[in-house]
Amino acid sequence: MRQGKKVTYKTFVLTAVIGSLLIVAMLTVNTIRMSRRTAVATDEAVSAVSLFYLEAMADRRAKTITNLISNSFDEMEKAVSYIDNNEIGSQEELRYRIGTVESLLGLDQFALVDEDNVVYTHYTTYTGGSRHSFLSDEQLNDRIISTVSLYGSSKKLCLAVPTHELVIMGKRFKACFVQFDIRDIVDLLAFDDQGRTHFALYTKGGGNLSGTELGPVILKRNFFDALKGIVPDAVLEENLRNFEEEKGGDLSFSYNNAQETLYYVPIEGTGWEMAVLIRESVIHDQFLDISENNLEASRNMIILTLVSVLLFAAVLLFQLINISKARLEEEKETSRSFHTMANTDAMTGVRNKLAYSEREAAINSKIKAGEIQKLSVVVCDINGLKAVNDSQGHAKGDQLIKDACKLICRQFNHGTVFRIGGDEFVVLLKNEGYDTMLEDIAEFNRKVEANISENGVVVSVGYAILEKEDRELRDVFERADKMMYDRKKELKAMGAVTR
Repeated sequence: MRQGKKVTYKTFVLTAVIGSLLIVAMLTVNTIRMSRRTAVATDEAVSAVSLFYLEAMADRRAKTITNLISNSFDEMEKAVSYIDNNEIGSQEELRYRIGTVESLLGLDQFALVDEDNVVYTHYTTYTGGSRHSFLSDEQLNDRIISTVSLYGSSKKLCLAVPTHELVIMGKRFKACFVQFDIRDIVDLLAFDDQGRTHFALYTKGGGNLSGTELGPVILKRNFFDALKGIVPDAVLEENLRNFEEEKGGDLSFSYNNAQETLYYVPIEGTGWEMAVLIRESVIHDQFLDISENNLEASRNMIILTLVSVLLFAAVLLFQLINISKARLEEEKETSRSFHTMANTDAMTGVRNKLAYSEREAAINSKIKAGEIQKLSVVVCDINGLKAVNDSQGHAKGDQLIKDACKLICRQFNHGTVFRIGGDEFVVLLKNEGYDTMLEDIAEFNRKVEANISENGVVVSVGYAILEKEDRELRDVFERADKMMYDRKKELKAMGAVTR
C-alpha cells in the first residue's frame, strides 16, 4: 500500500510538470504566430480606423456648427418678440433694446433692418443695401444663411430672418440678422491632439474659409488646386462634384511616403464642407507600439509561466503532504460552526440556554479556583408576553421578544446576553460592564417605566454581584432572580401587565 501511494504521487507530479511544459510550448508557438499576424493586420486596420475616427470627428464638428445656426435662429425669433413687445419711441431706445438682446441671448452683432435698408445696431445705424446683398427683397422670403467678407476683413457667417410684421416708431422693419466671425467658429472646433489631426472649412469650389491648414500638403490652399497631380483626375472630379452637390466623402493619398486620409461632410444650409485629415503614420505608429507592447507582454508571460511551472512543481509536493491536514482543519471548522449554531438562539441571535450552561460550568470552575473578582448577573423577564400571545397571536409575541432583546442588548452592550427561557434573559457583566452596571440598570428602568404609558416594551430586571461566600454562579443568579420578581411587582403597581 505504501509503494502504491508513492507511485501515485510521483505519477501525479510528473503529469503536472509535463502538462505545464506543453502549455509553455504552445504559448510560445502561439505568440510567434500572433506577432506575425498582428504585423499584417495592423496595416489593414489603420485605414479602417482612420476613416472611422475622421468620420466621427467631422460629423461631430459639423453638428456643432449646425446647432450654432439652429440655436441662433431660435434666439433671433425671441429677440424680435422681445423688441416687438416693448414700445420704443426713439433710435436711442431701440439701440438700448438691441444691446439688451445681445446680452441676454448671447447674440453677436445683432441688427434690425427697416424697409429703407437702414441697419440698426447696438452702437449705430447705417445703410446696408449695398453692404449686405442678402437683404434684397427677392431673397428675404425665408431664413437666410450666407457667407460674406466685409471690406477685406475676415469672412463672416450671416444669419437673417424676415420680420415683415415688425413695426417700430411707425416704420416697418423687414429683417433682422446676426454675424459670426468664422475665426470664432474655428475656435469652437479646434482639436487638442498635439497637431496630429487637422481640419478646415471649405466653400463649394474648395476655397478655404477657416484659414486653418489641412495637413502638410493641402495647407491653406484651395482644396482641389492643392491635390492636382497628387490624386487621379477622376478622383478629384468626383470629390469636386460632392462639394458642389453638398455630399460627404473620403479621400486617401500618399505624399513623401506618408499616407494621408481625410473625410469631409457638408454643413447643412451653409454650402460649406467640413474636412478632417489625419496622417495614417500616426495611427500606424500607435498600432505598432501596441503590437510591440503586446508581443513583449507575451514574452514576459512565457517566462512567468515557466517560472510558475517550476514553482508549481515544488509547491505541489508540499500541498500533497498538507492535504490531510487541510481536511482535518475543515472538519474542525465545520464542528465549530455547528457548535456556534447549537449555542445561538434562532429567534433573537443571542446565546441560548445551552451556551449559558456551558458558560456557567466554566465560571464555576474559575470561582472555585479564585480566578474571578468582578462578576455580576442581571436577570431580565419580559412583562405581558402571555397576554400578547393570547390576545394578538404568537407572531406579535415573537416580535415582543425580539424588541425586548434589542432593548437589553443596547443597554448592556458591554455584557454577554443569553436567552434562557421563553421570556427570560440573563446578562453576565465583567470588567467595564461590571463597573457601569448600576448606571445601566437605572437608565434601563427609566426607559421601561416610560414605556408603560406608551404601551412599549416592559422588562423587569434584577441584579446581584459575586460575593466571597458564593460557591457557584447559581448563588448569584438566585439573588438576582429574587430582585427581578420584586421589580415585577413594582411595575405591576405602576400599571404594567405582568403575564
